[in-house]
Amino acid sequence: MTTKRMYAEPYEFEFDPATTALVVIDMQRDFVEPGGFGEALGNDVTPLQAVIAPCKRVLEAARRSAMMVIHTREGHSPDLADCPPSKIVRGRGEKRIGDPGPMGRILIRGEGGHDIVPELYPKPGEVVVDKPGKGAFCATDLDLILHNRGIKSLIVCGVTTEVCVNTTVREANDRGYDCVVLADCVGSYFPEFQRVALEMIKAQGGIFGWVSDSKRALEVIGN
Repeated sequence: MTTKRMYAEPYEFEFDPATTALVVIDMQRDFVEPGGFGEALGNDVTPLQAVIAPCKRVLEAARRSAMMVIHTREGHSPDLADCPPSKIVRGRGEKRIGDPGPMGRILIRGEGGHDIVPELYPKPGEVVVDKPGKGAFCATDLDLILHNRGIKSLIVCGVTTEVCVNTTVREANDRGYDCVVLADCVGSYFPEFQRVALEMIKAQGGIFGWVSDSKRALEVIGN
């Protein structure tokens, strides 16, 4: 066992790279790129695009160190059988899940918009978890996959901070995993949500996990 220490809040995050996975959450074209579902909802995607570069640096470092890498994608089957009707109508927007968009049907598995941005595209052998909900553990095999690989700690990147990232970290915490969220590798359409979501994770002595950043992570991953 090789214990490493990453500067984080509320205190140092200790982990063994052999039992740690990098989890990149929902870096999909529909959320991150102009013309996707995120923009169709009236959001500025610029803050989400800003996390691509630091995510890529951490991803490349994890790959060099042979750390387990997991990508997640939120989306649904073409017949929408796994999508609650309440989710489809929520927001009453002009564009809904399953509707045609510039990158194919919105949040439908197999469509262009559902896939991960080219800069962070999975390499052969990296796990891709397709999830129908916000949390990466809900209705997926993620917990089984982590258990089978002996994973105990998660380094978390992705979008959005207050929704899928926060939900996944809370789910992981309840299952006994230690999670550190890299603040510049997660993004929100709303600056205030970004700040508060990170505060919630590290509050009360790290009630859900730790918060650090890509610079601190790169100081210890692969070194």
